[in-house]
Amino acid sequence: MPEGLAQIGEVAERLGLSLRTIRHYEEVGLIVPARTQGGFRLYSEQDVQRLALIRRMKPLGFTLEEMRDLLEITDRLARDDDEPGLLARLQLFERAVAERADKLREQLAMAREFAEQLRRQRLNAPKRATLHDVR
Repeated sequence: MPEGLAQIGEVAERLGLSLRTIRHYEEVGLIVPARTQGGFRLYSEQDVQRLALIRRMKPLGFTLEEMRDLLEITDRLARDDDEPGLLARLQLFERAVAERADKLREQLAMAREFAEQLRRQRLNAPKRATLHDVR
């Protein structure tokens, strides 16, 4: 295998993604790995970083189109594209991530409160005989 390239299984394990998920991202054009003459996918470090970015966007509810847009922005910035609109578009993503993270923190706080409420109910419930107690 060429230096610096990884097969799909290695990438999947490294990122905690399934093979199916990585193939799906390839099918929709978010990633284009190199191929061996035998057709095996080979992923560069840049490919792995693209997949890591996608993996971070997914739980925040970004669509495939939004992922594609952000990947285009990051690719162009990496090539030193100095179009002024790129940084403004990146800033919009920064704001969207912050808003979505805030919303997730609120949901997590509600989930913790709910779990604590259930725990208190269980601890304060009258003790009832169970089949185990009867024996």
